[in-house]
Amino acid sequence: MTAPRFSAAGEAIGEATLPEVFESPINEAVLHQALVAYMANQRQGTSAVKTRAQVRGGGRKPWRQKHTGRARQGSTRSPHWRKGGIVFGPAPRDHRLTIPARLKRQALASALSQRAKEGQVRVLSELSFALPKTSQMADLLQAVEATNALLVTGHLESQAVLSIRNLKGSSAMMVRDLNALAVIGHRCLVLTDEALLALGEAKDR
Repeated sequence: MTAPRFSAAGEAIGEATLPEVFESPINEAVLHQALVAYMANQRQGTSAVKTRAQVRGGGRKPWRQKHTGRARQGSTRSPHWRKGGIVFGPAPRDHRLTIPARLKRQALASALSQRAKEGQVRVLSELSFALPKTSQMADLLQAVEATNALLVTGHLESQAVLSIRNLKGSSAMMVRDLNALAVIGHRCLVLTDEALLALGEAKDR
């Protein structure tokens, strides 16, 4: 399987051969499981409300038990009172889900294969950003016909990251941080030669 290859200026310079990981079978069940885990792990789980035991005040019985003509009450912080505690409200919790490393690799391979199958993979020979320049990045992505793109680099390209972060729907990351959610969350995948080589050297252990 191949993908179009472009220069740093966005000029077509042939085709690049994609490694075998881009020809992996697409396992939708594994991909779904990995995406659910990735999104669950991004949840903070810090939402909380106070129960009647945690609300300030209400320690004194509001009125005596009998002979008042009113319903008996033990505290002004009972849930049915104004400013009272909340019943069955949210409490801090950990939403984290763990999945095996092999499953993560299979999910990433499925996501990469899906983008390759759709013809949404582009390869750049190199990146030439002396200074952060959003307009230069926009012109480059337009030249390679990549919208809502994920730029994957072999090492930290600070100027390229600063150049792409203001483009709506597009982002950049290093190949070592690549995951299935990032690939599926973008319409097009743009890789440098270095990133493509790193993906080819990665093995499913």
